[in-house]
Amino acid sequence: MASHASNLWVLLGLGIAGILLAAKKLKKTIREDFGAFVDKLLLLPPPQPAPPKAPHPLTGLSFAVSDVFDVTGYVTGFGHPDWARTHEAASSTCPVVSTLVEGGATCLGKTVVDELAFSISGENKHYEPPTNPAAHDRIPGGACSGAAVSVATNAVDFALGIDTVGGVRVPAGYCGVLGFKSSHGAISNTGIIPVSSSLDSVGWFARDPNTLRRVGHVLLHLPFSTQRNPRQIIVADDYFQLLKIPVDRITQVVTKSAEKLFGRQSLKHQNLENYFESKIPSLKEFTRTKAIASTKVSTSGLLANVMQLIQRHEFLQNHGDWINTVKPAIDPVISSQLSEKTELNNEEIENLNTIRNQTRVAVNSLLKDDGILVIPTMPTLPPKLGSKETISEDYQNRASSLLSIASISGCCQVTVPLGHHEKSPVSVSFIGRHGGDRFLLDTVQTMYASLQENSSVIADPKSSKKTISQEESAEIAKEKGNQAFKEKQWQKAIGLYSEAIKLSENNATYYSNRAAAYLEIGSFLQAEEDCTKAITLDKKNVKAYLRRGTAREMLGYYKEAMDDFRHALVLEPNNKRASLSAERLRKMFQ
Repeated sequence: MASHASNLWVLLGLGIAGILLAAKKLKKTIREDFGAFVDKLLLLPPPQPAPPKAPHPLTGLSFAVSDVFDVTGYVTGFGHPDWARTHEAASSTCPVVSTLVEGGATCLGKTVVDELAFSISGENKHYEPPTNPAAHDRIPGGACSGAAVSVATNAVDFALGIDTVGGVRVPAGYCGVLGFKSSHGAISNTGIIPVSSSLDSVGWFARDPNTLRRVGHVLLHLPFSTQRNPRQIIVADDYFQLLKIPVDRITQVVTKSAEKLFGRQSLKHQNLENYFESKIPSLKEFTRTKAIASTKVSTSGLLANVMQLIQRHEFLQNHGDWINTVKPAIDPVISSQLSEKTELNNEEIENLNTIRNQTRVAVNSLLKDDGILVIPTMPTLPPKLGSKETISEDYQNRASSLLSIASISGCCQVTVPLGHHEKSPVSVSFIGRHGGDRFLLDTVQTMYASLQENSSVIADPKSSKKTISQEESAEIAKEKGNQAFKEKQWQKAIGLYSEAIKLSENNATYYSNRAAAYLEIGSFLQAEEDCTKAITLDKKNVKAYLRRGTAREMLGYYKEAMDDFRHALVLEPNNKRASLSAERLRKMFQ
């Protein structure tokens, strides 16, 4: 306290500009974690199983959990000091958290959520809002702002959140990281404070698609299997008109990537307004009830209204008694939303449920088993801190329209960062059918590097390419990839090696180099596949054999791994790495 007091006396002697500068510096030193955490803790995974069993799937990864997940011995704060004050410490840990720890990951703490996890702004008046690492003067987005920030700052490898009306998708987009909302009901909500039970879905953040997918496989209890590519990439043209940033730049990134990876025939354009109007007839009944006054609202606007009504109704069912008893100080914006309409009659509730069911059927029918729907994540760049943009009717309507599709249908959705526009993160969202979580995770894994390659068009749409040969361009991309690899920018390296492969697809070195980068991020299946391709092109590629052996060993294919190391020794008898690896595996099977 003495040092703080002396600091204040020093500040008093400075001019106004000096005060602001010093306060800013002080704030930075205090908030080393960018204000992401409310509690630091340590949940360690169990010991590794003995060979030949494969290591835990999340070995080496760290994570954080939003402060709506129970952890034994800690009060789950729900973004409000009065909630924390009136509730006891959790007597058991949420099964989702336990599953991740048992899967080999280490939990490092609990992160800030919006007040009662109700809004999507990331500005909680009870706690200083976490700083958006990608744009310090802009909001981080909510409800799970702290979790997104903890990932964006590299404090952890991934983080857990809850997504009701965008709680994971929004902060992912605003902080420039990947955010996955699972299908409603696919992952148990036990041990998680409910917001709106029929909308709440467990979600998570990561910086790279491989980590996102690894976490998904553990939480969804999915065995590894061959990835499937989408046969349809459906761009919702009318929903992109809700954007307030250049539409064509974002759609161009997606269409270029889809054409290169899956062929032009995979692309399809859809007017969702017309489609939903024909497939969700109960929306017409909705306009006739007292739930909504105007019949001139668009289909997307009606779905937004439905989402908000369900959220409010179920939130009050869960927490209305606590609010009435404790009378907590609630943000006026949230308070006004909760008091707009507290009662729905049975007919209205039944109609809302019918709309929800019809929306899920409509989305599933559109996407089938092999389709991905492409929409904007949010209508604008992250609003400035303290601005009134987030409470404006226009912002709320546009944002809710975009977020309502996956929330109401219960389908899975992923936010994918696409670089920057005006120094702020830009993203796009992919929606998969309900229950299609594995397929959506696979699609992100497949498309991510290509999307990042093409996203430079957002920042610099007028960039022109020099007229040089494809082979020269490929070599330039490879060299850039090598540099990124040296700088430990693995995902960037993968993107650059992928670019080299597209320009010159019969060069074994490019595949072998990309495999090395895949190994660094733990993407062992992709590494094995690239090495196999490299060996097909060059039977004497020692590095490819070594890297494939390493990938196979990590996947638990020990006999195949030993064969690869031995083959490398045949080509290079003095290769110490091959010799040591082969000997290690030989001892395992003695």
